[in-house]
Amino acid sequence: MQSVLIQKPYKFVPPITATWPLKLLSASGYHKRLLRKKHGVVDHECRNLGRLIASIDAGHGVMVTPNHPRTADPISMVHVMRETPCPFYTMASWHLFNQSWLTTTIVRSMGAFSVNREGLDKSAVEFAIKTLQNADRPLLIFPEGTTSRTNDQLMSLMDGPAFIARTAAKRRAKQGGKVVVHPVGLKYLYQGNLEKACDIVLTDIEHKLTWRPDPQANLIDRIVKVGNALLSLKEMQHNVELQPGLTLKERQNNLVNALLHPLELEWLSKQNTGGIALRIKALRMKIFPDLTTAGTLDDEERKRRWQQLEDTYLAQQVDCYPEQYLTEFASVDRILETVEKFEEDLTDNVRLHGQLKVIIDIDEAIEVSPKRDKSAPSDPLMMEICGRLEAKLEQLQTESRMYG
Repeated sequence: MQSVLIQKPYKFVPPITATWPLKLLSASGYHKRLLRKKHGVVDHECRNLGRLIASIDAGHGVMVTPNHPRTADPISMVHVMRETPCPFYTMASWHLFNQSWLTTTIVRSMGAFSVNREGLDKSAVEFAIKTLQNADRPLLIFPEGTTSRTNDQLMSLMDGPAFIARTAAKRRAKQGGKVVVHPVGLKYLYQGNLEKACDIVLTDIEHKLTWRPDPQANLIDRIVKVGNALLSLKEMQHNVELQPGLTLKERQNNLVNALLHPLELEWLSKQNTGGIALRIKALRMKIFPDLTTAGTLDDEERKRRWQQLEDTYLAQQVDCYPEQYLTEFASVDRILETVEKFEEDLTDNVRLHGQLKVIIDIDEAIEVSPKRDKSAPSDPLMMEICGRLEAKLEQLQTESRMYG
């Protein structure tokens, strides 16, 4: 499990509001070096920046909501800040502010402020609302809440961005101003040798499975075979009955529910069937807080709760493999993403393949209504953002190279 949960009491970390540190970092090309060295992103293209510039020039409160396929995404968005040019404020997970003094300073210099994803963070929400209310800077929020590594398909979106945007719109309406949201499509194109990159990773995984690697086998068949093996191991580990004839989605749902239902009965007194992100957030808000205070729990209970948190992390991993993702559209990028995800889920690390180009495509503005249609089954603003992002990603996926 990656170190995204920090065992100390949460404290809101504000951004550095002065713009000169960001300008200095941007002018030095630091973000480009970081993207290349840590994420393998060597090229970029910003599209339709005029849409964002028009909203900023009009004096609107502006929220920017990209999809979130890779951990490189926040740094990739610095290209937009540089070419607009306009600095953003960015809502970022608290664990990013607990790595080192230097990392924290750089993250804050880039306009990031912390949010406690395992609790109700009133300080972060109020800072975000005031940013839009005062139109200080564009506000960058990733509505998926976490990375998916499935660039062409969205995970379920959180409702928090709509609450923030609508609350700010109510306040700005009294001042005669507007709040708008610009969905942003992020698309990473792999420009390297796919077979070579995948073979290295798959060979390592096959050795761990005590298999004899077969580099001559059809690449997609090889990936599917490894994926089935990894899923089967987890099903056996968690005593999920192996039933013949089930689809991948049915197997995923069975494993996710085997992991989460016992926790939901213990901590929430009910079994949930909604989106995986909301289910996991509800559980972590109950399980995690006592772990941040020394002396609250004995060693046995602390160990038990960490194991439960590991189960929520596994459920999230399992849910991030869309059915038919490779067979319906066998692009170079989807294949690489799947192999990278295998490695990440097994080791919490992904080797650097390099030669990635990121496309950053700004969509038209969505004007935020101060009122919500309470009769709608889902938040209308989030439905609009989701629809725009899905359409943008469907368009961008056509730029991927097809395998074979």
